[in-house]
Amino acid sequence: MRYLITGGAGFIGSHLCEALLDSGHAVYVLDDETTGSRANLSHLFTNRELRFIPGSIADEKILARLVGTVHHVIHLAAAVGVKYILDHPLQSILTNVVGTEKVLQACREFEKPLFLASTSEVYGLQTHAPLRETDYSVIGATSVSRWSYACSKALDEFMALAFHNQGAFPVTIARFFNTVGPRQSPAYGMVMPRLVDQAIRNEAMTVYGDGSQSRTFTHVKDCVHAVMGLLAHPEAAGEVYNIGGTEEVSILELAKRVKTLSESQSEIKLVPYSEVYNRNFEDMPRRVPDISKLEKTIQFHPQYSLDEIIRDVISDRKRRSALN
Repeated sequence: MRYLITGGAGFIGSHLCEALLDSGHAVYVLDDETTGSRANLSHLFTNRELRFIPGSIADEKILARLVGTVHHVIHLAAAVGVKYILDHPLQSILTNVVGTEKVLQACREFEKPLFLASTSEVYGLQTHAPLRETDYSVIGATSVSRWSYACSKALDEFMALAFHNQGAFPVTIARFFNTVGPRQSPAYGMVMPRLVDQAIRNEAMTVYGDGSQSRTFTHVKDCVHAVMGLLAHPEAAGEVYNIGGTEEVSILELAKRVKTLSESQSEIKLVPYSEVYNRNFEDMPRRVPDISKLEKTIQFHPQYSLDEIIRDVISDRKRRSALN
């Protein structure tokens, strides 16, 4: 089967390319390298079933050519990372809304099934746990740029499901919860690689706010395993699924674990949000998924513990540091 992955040169996309190629599929990657990089795919370029196409989802001609060629579209291309979104609020909205609309229109024209990557951010300020796919979104004020990302991704879901419900083409949606692992960059505000980099350099490990905000983390291999399972499950069409881990941890405790597992001499320093983002900012106090729907559909269970995830990130960041 031939797959198109928009954003396939990104962190998750590059791992998904590996899995699809290993399963004998052909993969077309469309990426403008805004936050992704073809370097993430360099080890795969010898595979004749991989085709990398530099370009944007805003280019309707490229989209039409590629969507018309493949059997299935996986839409990962999006503005990612809190820092990037706060620094580029308008471009983030346009990428996530206008770009996704173009992908959806191309899928309708050629009647191609779509897998849409969404995010746990759509739950907004919900504080209860675990979060179920049917829970309400609790979004903050429009004056806070953080929430533009949550709203744009929620609108992506609304549009995709509308196409599906009108019979245009099948759509499956997954909300990713803090996916981490090898090849993830700390450049866009990703907490795990940032803390690991600080730890292995014995620099101060900066925890924003009071560190009580909690998350679960998903190893990228677990995330890809879930995506592959949903792609192979036709009954998943028309549904929304959480993909995430189950081990909740505060960011302060995460920093302590990273320090211990990396044998770092770093101090852990609490830093006010105002010193980091330099603007009006709100954080989500808690984000924990209910993955029972995913478990029931594809018998998914995370294989990586939090400590195993941290060790993998430490190993990857040390290797990359040695190469620089």
